[in-house]
Amino acid sequence: MFKIGDIEIKNKVIIAPMAGVSNIAFRTIMKDYGAGLVYAEMVSDRALNYRNEKTLKMIRVVEGERPLSMQVFGGDKESIVKGAIIIDQESDCDIIDINMGCPVSKVVKSEAGAKLLLEPMKIYDIVKAVVESVEKPVTVKIRSGWDSNTIYAVEIAQLCEKAGAKAIAIHGRTRVQMYTGKADWDTIKSVKEAVNIPVIGNGDVLTPEDALKMIETTNCDAVMIGRGVLGNPWLINQIVDFLNTGKYEKDIHYKEKIAQIIDHMYRLIDLKGEKIALLEMRSHAAWYVKGLKGATYVKRKINSLKTKEELIELFEEYLEYLEKGPK
Repeated sequence: MFKIGDIEIKNKVIIAPMAGVSNIAFRTIMKDYGAGLVYAEMVSDRALNYRNEKTLKMIRVVEGERPLSMQVFGGDKESIVKGAIIIDQESDCDIIDINMGCPVSKVVKSEAGAKLLLEPMKIYDIVKAVVESVEKPVTVKIRSGWDSNTIYAVEIAQLCEKAGAKAIAIHGRTRVQMYTGKADWDTIKSVKEAVNIPVIGNGDVLTPEDALKMIETTNCDAVMIGRGVLGNPWLINQIVDFLNTGKYEKDIHYKEKIAQIIDHMYRLIDLKGEKIALLEMRSHAAWYVKGLKGATYVKRKINSLKTKEELIELFEEYLEYLEKGPK
């Protein structure tokens, strides 16, 4: 257990914010499988300030997913402060995170996300202004740098701490790397050595062994996982068990995976309605069945489904198919 400000985080497994994925349905599943802290998908400061209806819905939080971190992005200090105040006053989240690492061109072109990594003092000014304007603890998520020639993570982390941030998450890749190549854990280690606030390491944690290795290598306070939990929420329990006992349950039965697909669908329907839920389940179902026998057929078939009954029927048939084959 560790604390971010006065918020207790019960273990070292943190779920990263993922655009188009980290909604209430996904987040509550992550909490069910034991995540210590879950981040919501990032929201635009401008959209908050314009009181965009869809964006205001995105800052809604339900009790079962707390503690939760709500992430905001923007490139203008006044605008991001106003957006953070709206989150502080209108969302039941526990932590406000400022995104300063998103590598996507659309975000970078708006002078936000990873673009801020080129301006450490602007980061300091933004973080300080947000901290002074809200009640909830403020954290920051960064990357190691813009490119291999601009690795400013240590300097930025120290400035964030000085500005009043209560924790920092660092993805050990540069903006230029996007999601390719290998994450630089040495930079995460350097950040941890340079600050006194909790440091959350992010990048290349796909197994319980990876999580332990990152913690041992960097001494970080927690590991953040993104793509590794897509279709595999069991990884959370596995990491928690492995860190606590040195052992974990390796084999997840296909029946569990199929049951979780159906459960995920119902949660999405409750949140977004059947039509949108079925569209989003195309990606989620493909992630869940990855590596199972006959998965290619299921991935192809699911793209034509239009009702929940059709999805249930598909997976009932798939279950029969798997039961006939090798376990």
